[in-house]
Amino acid sequence: MFQCDCCGLCCRNIKGIKLLAPFDDGSGTCVYLDRENNLCTVYGSRPLVCNVDEMYDAFFRDKMTREEFYALNYDACKKLKRQQKN
Repeated sequence: MFQCDCCGLCCRNIKGIKLLAPFDDGSGTCVYLDRENNLCTVYGSRPLVCNVDEMYDAFFRDKMTREEFYALNYDACKKLKRQQKN
């Protein structure tokens, strides 16, 4: 299972991501993000695109290993954290 540290940065940086456009509050933040605790208010029924494990099973299992897919997601997370510090 993908391990998320719930920093909320992925949910605060959705501007320009076509699949997430319906969830953009206009500032690039997901409408479902609780800004006080960085948790998703619809986590149990969140969109497929927001679920790393289900996205892998639905679209990527024939293209790469689960570990490779996790690594790509962890790299994206690290990049957002580096950008946040700058």
